[in-house]
Order: sequence, then structure tokens, then C-alpha cells
Amino acid sequence: MSTRRRVVVTGLGCISPVGNTVAESWAALLGGRSGIAPITQFDASAFACRFAGEVKGFQIGDHMPEKEARHMDRFIHLGVTAAQQAIVDAGLPSGDALSEAQALRIGVNIGSGIGGLPMIEQQHQEMLSRGPRRISPFFVPASIINMISGHVSIRHGYKGPNLGVVTACTTGLHAIGLSARLIAHGDADVMIAGGAESTVSPLGIGGFAAARALSTRNDDPAGASRPWDKDRDGFVLGEGAGVLVLEAMESARARGARIYAELAGFGMSADAFHMTAPNVDGPKHAMLAAMRDAGVNPDEVDYLNAHGTSTPLGDVNETNAIKLALGDHARRVVVSSTKSMTGHLLGGAGGIESVFTVLAVHTQQCPPTINLNNPDPECDLDYCANVARDLPIRVALKNNFGFGGTNGTLAFRRV
Repeated sequence: MSTRRRVVVTGLGCISPVGNTVAESWAALLGGRSGIAPITQFDASAFACRFAGEVKGFQIGDHMPEKEARHMDRFIHLGVTAAQQAIVDAGLPSGDALSEAQALRIGVNIGSGIGGLPMIEQQHQEMLSRGPRRISPFFVPASIINMISGHVSIRHGYKGPNLGVVTACTTGLHAIGLSARLIAHGDADVMIAGGAESTVSPLGIGGFAAARALSTRNDDPAGASRPWDKDRDGFVLGEGAGVLVLEAMESARARGARIYAELAGFGMSADAFHMTAPNVDGPKHAMLAAMRDAGVNPDEVDYLNAHGTSTPLGDVNETNAIKLALGDHARRVVVSSTKSMTGHLLGGAGGIESVFTVLAVHTQQCPPTINLNNPDPECDLDYCANVARDLPIRVALKNNFGFGGTNGTLAFRRV
């Protein structure tokens, strides 16, 4: 992006298992507090995995009229609310405060990996028990993925590019990276970008458990997500949303906006290998592409917020990919997985984890990887085990990888 318009982050929004605001979530992460606990949204007693990273105490009625909220699945509630936080944080005009020229230059790209699964489950049950006439007329727009962006656009009057990226667990990251490209190439001056997910539901938990992807540490939910630990046994499903306001550097400076960091580089790749199993080449190439796009060398990278899901195969694979991408410098980079505290938000992961990576650059603090008590000898980098660290961060990388072999990396630079 160095030869195009520079893109910076001017607003952050976050609803997560560890807090319903950016400030709450960041404080919890730095304190090493887990948001993973027994499931409350349905009776999970018959399931192999009975815990998740649920958002707690969130009432959509505090953010929009209940009548309007009933026409949206929970993932839309979370995405729209996180976007509202980011817009306020950035001091962006909206509604009547916008001129037509301004409205046309602000776009939205907030994706989801699965979308309205709980709504689909509920409406299917309604049809089976009461007949097809009982299906809600709002069912389709309440559950399709691009409706987060649609609602944000309508609520705020933004008439620029309006998209909903869907790339499994790389969704939020791809939405942010592609939005930066839209700004860099002049299609918009501002993009509200990120991801949201809410699939803590019978089919969501049951489906991943059937694939033996989830941890079954039911006697210790808070200790279940343990990236790079030898005793890890799978990931923990989480829910929430993370949204960034991205803005052209000249636009941000012209209006005197606070700049958290520069989004300097974006890399994408495909494994072309397997539907669900990873390989090292795809992640390696995404990291190399992001650094090349940012015009930085590996020895300029100080922090890496990893995909770090806590799966036996995935953690080793990412460790090896980092070594291939960063070479000898890999052992000097501080790596951490905030999934150890939030669980894995699927399509929302790249959203909240990009918020956390930006805050790491902005505050010069590295959140820890908790539950790393028995390091896996095959995972031998510096994972900032258990305790947050003050850290001079010039450049931070953010990784996410998804089913289908889709990979993405962002490079954030201190401004």
C-alpha cells in the first residue's frame, strides 16, 4: 500500500466474551482474564462440549428499539453495535450531519463466517411444529450475512461501497484488508470494516464437536483454550464482533482525527491443499505478502497476534509458518493468541483480534497467551505466556486462516 493512499485506523468497536466495550475487553486481556464459561444460551448437557465464550450482559434493547431488533439474528445485533461504537470513537458524522458528498465516500464491509444459524434453527423448528405459514417474513433478511453492513449503512446514511465478506475464519481480517484496498485505490475515503459471529447454538456447537474440533475440558472451561500448550485438545467457540474505522491518512489528518495505527500491509493466499487441514505454505505466503505490501522486513516486526486456535495440528502449523516467513527473526518476535481468553469467534475473529492488535501497537503493550503452562516442544517461539508485557512495537502482524485453505495477514505500523 506504500505506493497508494495510506490507510489508518481512526475508530474501534468491540463486543467480546471478555467485555462489551473496547476498554473493558482490553483491560480483561491485559489482566489475563478468560471469558470462557459453561453455555447459558441453551441446554448443552447432552453435548460433548458444554462451554463457550459467550457475550455476557448484552441487551440489544439498549442500542436499538426492541421491535426493530426482533427482525435480526444476534450476529447482526453484535455487528451493528460494535460498528456504532467504532463510528462514535472515530467521531464520524452520520445521518443528517452528513453531506451527500460525504455519504458517498463512506462505506461498510462487515462480514460473518456463518451468519444467522440460531435464527435458521429456530425458524426450521417453527416450521416443523406449526407449519410453513408460521415462518417469519423477516427470516431471510434476519439471517443473511451482508445485512450487518446493510443495517449500518441505513442507520448512518453511508452510501459508499457496501459489502459482506465471507471467508470462514478469515472473514473479519479479509473484510478489513479489502476495505483498506478500496480506500487505497480511491473507491472510498472511509470504511467501517470487521466481522461478527454468534453461533453458540445446538447446531453450531454440535457441528464442530462432531468434527472433533472442540475442546472437551468441561471440568475447566476457563483453562480449555490453551494455544501452544502440550495439553491442548481443541478450540473453544466464541461469539462477538470487532469493527475498525479505516480512513485515508489525508482525510484523518484533515479532520484532526485520532490515529491509532497505520494499516500498512495486507496479504492473502490459499493453501490449495485440504478442506480443513492446514499446511505451512499458505500462511507463510500470506505473511510474506503482507510484509511486502507494507514495505517492511521481517526484522521490523515486533509483535504477531496469531490465529492460535488451540488445536493440536493448527498451532504447530502456524508456528512453522511463522518461522518460514520471518526466518531467524521469528525467535525474537513476541507472539500471542488472544483466543486463549475469548475463544474462537470464527468470522468475527479477525475483527476483534485486529482491534486487539491495533491496541497493542497504540499502547505498546502485548496481551498474553493464558493457560500456557506446559509448552509443546514443537511450538518453541515466544508466546508471551500468561502475563502481559510492555513492548516497543513498530510493526505488528495479524494472522487468520479459514476452512477451504484461505489465509490472510494484516500489517499494522505505529504512527
